[in-house]
Amino acid sequence: MRAATCTDYSDNVDEVLSVQDNVFATPHLDDKPPGGFRNAILVRVLAVALSPGDVRVMSGKTREFQGPPSFPYSPGGDVCGIVVSVPEEKEKNGKSSKFSVGDKVAARFVTKPMGMLGEYALVSTDVCDCVPDGISAEGAAALVSSGTVAVLIADRIQEGDRVLIFGAGGGVGSHLCQLVRLQGASYVAGVGIDPQRLLEKPLSCDHAIDYTKTDPFGVKEWAETPFDVIVDLSSGVWPALVNQRSTRKSIVKPASQGGRYLTTTPDKPTFELHSIWGIIKMFLLPSLWRVVYSRCGVSRFSLPKYSLVSGLPGTNDIVTRTLTLASESKLFPSIDAQGPFPFTTEGVRDAFRLQKSRHVKGKVVITVAKE
Repeated sequence: MRAATCTDYSDNVDEVLSVQDNVFATPHLDDKPPGGFRNAILVRVLAVALSPGDVRVMSGKTREFQGPPSFPYSPGGDVCGIVVSVPEEKEKNGKSSKFSVGDKVAARFVTKPMGMLGEYALVSTDVCDCVPDGISAEGAAALVSSGTVAVLIADRIQEGDRVLIFGAGGGVGSHLCQLVRLQGASYVAGVGIDPQRLLEKPLSCDHAIDYTKTDPFGVKEWAETPFDVIVDLSSGVWPALVNQRSTRKSIVKPASQGGRYLTTTPDKPTFELHSIWGIIKMFLLPSLWRVVYSRCGVSRFSLPKYSLVSGLPGTNDIVTRTLTLASESKLFPSIDAQGPFPFTTEGVRDAFRLQKSRHVKGKVVITVAKE
């Protein structure tokens, strides 16, 4: 089987990543998936969407929790493919598989983003659904990868909210810009490296700035009419909010006036985790403290309510909702214009380099095979 092959941990893709033949055998349903999930079906892979987790796993920075069982391994966790084999026996919940051979499906990763960048892959039926007609394989992979996260965040937006999105041009942000409007947001502003793209369809922000040229906290219009919600997809916005609250007028309403701050990331976009205590220090302790002090005491009059939005459900509901929105032309998959990348050594390396750069405009997608 032809597959992307990673031979060791490294930040340098040229050293460890290539596309090779016959390193891995074609998977079978009785194989244990490298991601460790259950209830698998076998698909012929059409497209794979990359995410920050793919780069992080390859770097080894979270090897104790997300590392592969052994080397070499094949990266990639979010996929679209054609079902080629389903189990004959019933699944553990007593129900037969809802999928049939020939179905075009999209699936996201469960615990570890790996095993998908090959001609064939095992995917979990728990986080998988059929792709509606009219959605390309590349679009489905992008949607199941970042559209699902955007749907989860958008559920927290209320009608009439003024919303500011940091990292609006990335994978999650490009889908979230569309979804908050569906939720009834009255005004949507985006912060990114390509403000013109944020203003154009389908993202359609009302206002956008380039953070390398304009200080978001210094925009006069935003200070005069503060936002109801800040969504931080880029990391580090909360410390900046805290530091500037005593020196300038805030661009977001305080908790006492219904202001909210939603984020999916810690304060640093890249991090290392090698122990349970490291996870607690990185995610749990700062989040718990911020949740408390942004809702209690005097801080609620100067800071918005802090919430860490994490943990996609381990069911296919969110996948179904995301793909349905796309089938109804309410959500459009956003793919970086440099791709989709070809399924070659250089193509896959280029895709990983772009993902690592953190300057992605939409999703990084690799086309593995034609439909």
